[in-house]
Amino acid sequence: MERQIKLVWDFRGQASEKTAEHHVTHLKEYIEIEQLPLTNTGFEVINDMHAIAYVVVTDAYMIQIRDVLKPHRGELFEG
Repeated sequence: MERQIKLVWDFRGQASEKTAEHHVTHLKEYIEIEQLPLTNTGFEVINDMHAIAYVVVTDAYMIQIRDVLKPHRGELFEG
């Protein structure tokens, strides 16, 4: 099984939850346009001033998505 990486975009401030939720829409649009076999996207509220949007990718797609969509960070995903 290939290694899975969670690419993360951080959003801060009072509108962080809505911004992260909206960013997921754009992630899904990109995945559909590029016809990528990725299905694990979402957003999480860390606290009332911090939320994240994410997509889980394999090594095969990590560089492409990193270079085009410029996530703030990445971490190994164990789902």
